[in-house]
Amino acid sequence: MSLRTSTARQITLRWLPFLAVVLAFIFVAPSILSDFQLNLLGRFLTYAIVALGLDLIWGYTGMLSLGQGLFFGLGAYCFAMYLKLEQSGAKLPEFMGLYGVTELPALWQPFHSPIFAIAAAIIVPMLIATVLGYMVFRSRVQGVYFSIITQALTAIVSLLLIGQQQLINGTNGLTDLSTIFGYSLQERSTELALYVITVLALAVAFILCRWLIESRFGRLLVAVRDDESRVRFAGYNPVAIKVRVFALSAGLAGLAGVLFVPQVGIISPASMGIVPSIEIVIWVAVGGRGTLVGAVLGAILVNAGKSAISTAYPDIWQLFMGLLFIGVVLLFPDGLLGFARSLYTKARARTQPAKESPAAVASREADAADIRTYSQRT
Repeated sequence: MSLRTSTARQITLRWLPFLAVVLAFIFVAPSILSDFQLNLLGRFLTYAIVALGLDLIWGYTGMLSLGQGLFFGLGAYCFAMYLKLEQSGAKLPEFMGLYGVTELPALWQPFHSPIFAIAAAIIVPMLIATVLGYMVFRSRVQGVYFSIITQALTAIVSLLLIGQQQLINGTNGLTDLSTIFGYSLQERSTELALYVITVLALAVAFILCRWLIESRFGRLLVAVRDDESRVRFAGYNPVAIKVRVFALSAGLAGLAGVLFVPQVGIISPASMGIVPSIEIVIWVAVGGRGTLVGAVLGAILVNAGKSAISTAYPDIWQLFMGLLFIGVVLLFPDGLLGFARSLYTKARARTQPAKESPAAVASREADAADIRTYSQRT
């Protein structure tokens, strides 16, 4: 077997489970889930895209951002503005009339174009992350201070949006979104199309993140996390590395916001505040940071558990979720995926004999040779 054939086989075997999971989400899930459950799963998959971005900057680069909810909300608002204009047609959005607005604000004009809206939803968060990241990382702000800055920015923007009643309906947000590209969001076919697009977007985002962390850039991310000073002394610029990965994570969050809005039909400042940003951190922590797969699993499992527990115990579901998170952090500090990996490693060590090091093998062979030589002499 040639080297090329062997490599192709290894790649196929490696990605075959991933392809099977994607196909199961596309073809199996819609056939066994109700419309409501499929819509929930679609939302959870958009959360998984945000979790992937956070895992890149927290799990692999060591920077805990508490501002991912901000980028997610900005992306959602950009696309919701297009959906609102499409729904209103030639008229103003209905909430503007309540505040005495008689002409469409200039900020809204470009959002008649869906291409502009989608591009803005991804580029605007990336630009904000680039500017913020450059100023913060150039000043060598790290650790908890970086987390506080991103959290403060999230709180500030959320409060600013609440005060913009005439522009974006303030605390109520953009609501009652009912169409997308001329199709009703209530139709089964539209919901199914949005779900499939979300699955494919998550698959592409996962492949992109996997390719990045296995590339030279990914090794630099881990090196920055483990010892930034040595990376700087080796001739690399840690500021540029961290700014790039921070901007990429913001772009992924904005993309998730685009996919989230039509499936929910509403976006408000409450969806981009401090609490949603902390929840994103919980998803990655529960699944296992620094794994990518753990981030996806954490987003899906935590939100599925949240939905189930809140339905069964509407009065005290937050208490159950708090206890669950505390238990996971205490019992599984590396997340559920890290715990599963440790169990697999221990089981494999018990079933397979330990491999000797090359030095031990050489020493044992030398001892055997000395014994044979001594026997021949005697």
